[in-house]
Amino acid sequence: MTPTVVLPVIVGGLYAAGVYLLLDRSLTRVLLGFLLLGNATNLLVLSAGGPAGFAPILGYSEPEEMTDPLPQALILTAIVITFGVSAFVLAMIHRSWRLVHQEVVGTDEEDRRVAARSATDADELDPDDLDPEDRAAGHADSLHTPDGDDMGVDDVDLPAGTGAR
Repeated sequence: MTPTVVLPVIVGGLYAAGVYLLLDRSLTRVLLGFLLLGNATNLLVLSAGGPAGFAPILGYSEPEEMTDPLPQALILTAIVITFGVSAFVLAMIHRSWRLVHQEVVGTDEEDRRVAARSATDADELDPDDLDPEDRAAGHADSLHTPDGDDMGVDDVDLPAGTGAR
């Protein structure tokens, strides 16, 4: 295989492995998939940057023989951004482990029930079918009391120490 074929094959393999890992429920594998996608993108930008040449220093060589510094600057920026996002995802994994002692994202039964409904069932949705928590998550001007009376924004009890009103 020639060098011009090897790099696209490696980039394609990294993209495929990264997407595969991203689709897993394990947060550690999601992080590894994200890192593989970042590395594949960096290799893609590097290979699309053109042939290797001399350092882009004025007077060192002819302008036609110089390497374009823009892809290298983009890759350096992408490395920093990937590092920051990876640190954030790693913090989320740690927090998830501390809260539920597992790093696999579970299935929410309420989400499954909602996803199983067809589009015609959504038109026939009655507000009484919603859980009280779902109603509370709505807009403050559309809240209802347990008796069914409308509740305005002024009737909402705010937690102590919020500084509101």
